[in-house]
Amino acid sequence: MIDTIKNAFKIPDLRKKLLFTLFMLVIYRIGVAIPVPGIDSGAFADLISRFGQLGSFLDIISGGAFAQVSIFSMGITPYVNSSIIMQLLTVAIPALERLQKEGDEGRKKIQQYVRYLTIGLALLQAGAYWYATRTATASTLPPFLNAI
Repeated sequence: MIDTIKNAFKIPDLRKKLLFTLFMLVIYRIGVAIPVPGIDSGAFADLISRFGQLGSFLDIISGGAFAQVSIFSMGITPYVNSSIIMQLLTVAIPALERLQKEGDEGRKKIQQYVRYLTIGLALLQAGAYWYATRTATASTLPPFLNAI
């Protein structure tokens, strides 16, 4: 296995991709460790415990970032959700099904739709996340910062 890793780093293109992936993982782990300012983590932990298994599930799929109220707490969830929704819609909507069968150009167009849907879902999920965390905000912040 070590020989495989050594050989992978000998190929310049593969080495570049591996280092980029490792760098992005480090950035993500750092972002998960940075808490959102103004949120009382103890109060939010109580809030999550009231959700029961749903709260635990949300924490698991976010890589532990949800319970920590970190700046990367949503993770890739909006993208995964929009990708699943778009796959279901391609079966239900004939125009999208035709677009998918057009080949590369059609798939690129569907991926563009997935990205647009991701932005919408991210905004919706961020609003829901804010609504859930507003009860756990620290009282030391000015009221206008609590809304941010």
